[in-house]
Amino acid sequence: MKISLVLLTSLALAHAASVDVFPRALPNAPDGYTPANTTCPAVKPKVRSANTLSRNETIWLKKRRKETVDPMKELLGRLDLGPFDAKSYIDKTAKNVTNLPNIGFAASGGGYRAMLNGAGVIKAFDNRTANATSKGQLGGLLQSSTYVAGLSGGGWLVGSIFVNNFTTISDLQKDKRVWDLQRSILEGPNSKQFQFLSSVSYWENIDKSVKGKKNAGFDVTLTDYWGRALSYQLVNSSKDDGGPSYTWSSIALGDEFKNGEMPMPLLVADGRRPGELLVGKNSTVYEFNPWEFGSWDPTIAGFAPLEFLGSKFDNGIMNDTCVRGFDNAGFLMGTSSSLFNQLLPRLNSTSMPDIVKQILEDILKDLSKDDQDIAAYAPNPFYNYRNSTATYATTNELDLVDGGEDGQNIPLHPLIQPERHVDVIFAVDSSADTEHSWPNGTSLVQTYERSLNKTGIANGTVFPTVPDVNTFVNLGLNNRPTFFGCNGSNFTGPTPLVVYLPNAPYTAESNTSTFQLSYEDSERDNLITNGLNVATMGNSSLDSQWPSCVGCAILQRSTTRTGTPLPDICRRCFAKYCWNGTVDSHPPKPYQPSMKLGSAGSGNSVSTSSGGAAGAASTGSDLASSATAFAGAATSILGG
Repeated sequence: MKISLVLLTSLALAHAASVDVFPRALPNAPDGYTPANTTCPAVKPKVRSANTLSRNETIWLKKRRKETVDPMKELLGRLDLGPFDAKSYIDKTAKNVTNLPNIGFAASGGGYRAMLNGAGVIKAFDNRTANATSKGQLGGLLQSSTYVAGLSGGGWLVGSIFVNNFTTISDLQKDKRVWDLQRSILEGPNSKQFQFLSSVSYWENIDKSVKGKKNAGFDVTLTDYWGRALSYQLVNSSKDDGGPSYTWSSIALGDEFKNGEMPMPLLVADGRRPGELLVGKNSTVYEFNPWEFGSWDPTIAGFAPLEFLGSKFDNGIMNDTCVRGFDNAGFLMGTSSSLFNQLLPRLNSTSMPDIVKQILEDILKDLSKDDQDIAAYAPNPFYNYRNSTATYATTNELDLVDGGEDGQNIPLHPLIQPERHVDVIFAVDSSADTEHSWPNGTSLVQTYERSLNKTGIANGTVFPTVPDVNTFVNLGLNNRPTFFGCNGSNFTGPTPLVVYLPNAPYTAESNTSTFQLSYEDSERDNLITNGLNVATMGNSSLDSQWPSCVGCAILQRSTTRTGTPLPDICRRCFAKYCWNGTVDSHPPKPYQPSMKLGSAGSGNSVSTSSGGAAGAASTGSDLASSATAFAGAATSILGG
């Protein structure tokens, strides 16, 4: 081992100084959580066709691509690429920004496990993390990216960062108003940081917000309650109210975002037709970006203005007053993670006071059991759109569910759209595919198989070939970084190179249950540290050339377009990390990976809000009880 656990710990504990957490998204909803009628703009909003990028995104991209030049030069310039002068290459290529590397980042679902593992990867990629810009480190990759996508637990990560001033992971760890996971979300946050004193007042506040929406004539579901509860952990509101007025569309109003100084955040959810209980691989995939809500899929092929969701549209035309405030940030994050709605009906598994259970039972009594995992978007913005007779266009309510219910638990869909021309995707997989809650490549397989439906749902998307899940496990592709699609000339359309970063135990047993709802600070920070090691391969202690290989992956598509040969180090990297087509499909043994860097033991863990110690294994003290209590819910939703 080339670096000690002490040094790994020091790197993990390091955090950016003087980057405060405060809201960047704006509390600009007209009436808190309740959508309300407002004055329409001079030109009434309408639904647009999805045959191109939006005008807003097109204008923004011109600024963003230029803003990635300097951080990309700095990043690539400190990665050892032999005789290749990366800085000069980027300078020359920047004269035609379409030739610059176009980078996307995708964080999978998987509850808090996914949020924290993905956070560690982001922390390694962020040039504001102390020591992340030292030689061989990967800080600046986040600043070089164009898009950052998340769903479910990965969506909580993306939302936390972008709603709170494009903040750092270190500061999210430090600030007790967010990411304080010591108390279950069902009980409410620690009262020392909030004005209310009990779980009762916490749920009364949530119930009051949601009833305001209901009394205004809007449909509500458990997702409204789940999203409001999430906001108390994810939205740093100075009023101690979980940010009921914070909207996702307000991200687009901040000067830093408008100037292209940060990537674009994307959330993903799935559509579910009325009466449908299981979501198939060909379900409609929806995205939320700062300007729009909609889908590239041919079933919808349209985008509605996000700010005016809740308004009545007919065939894409607004025929009534304008409504604002429907796109509450917590509601959107809750929509992408509505799998967790199933936790609320199972209150007997908690030690919550009876009065709190009564509040939630009152909430549940008006909801159909079959609809407990949906988020209702009504009025349906795609009602009668294109005069379609399809189910989605003939109902007044559009039902959305957890973005991972179709098996595509990594939000790759918005990043493989041909119009976005993404060159390389860093795909963090924190899925619980195996018996012991480790990933096995299922999400990549689902996205690949969906892309093969050329005359249907694929709609022109192309995805690199990947093997079956047995091969992932048998060849260890789910236990270390793997590149897919290294040779772009093998494909018929724009196809990204995918850098697959699966959750694996480097310094912590990071396979906590998806339904574990509370974490001690030390346990939380250990999972983040483990994610940092996932991104850096243990600070390069497992492969000293790993940073160079990341640089090669970033450059591959760009250098192909410009006809520029890559250095010999890249040939060696691709030989080492690119899947070479080998298949081993025999049933694997139960997958139980060993610790890659060793554990210092729980007795040596460091409890700190600014970073965790490398080494301390996650105890997962409530894992068994959580798994027992919620296994039935997960099975009923996912069809397992």
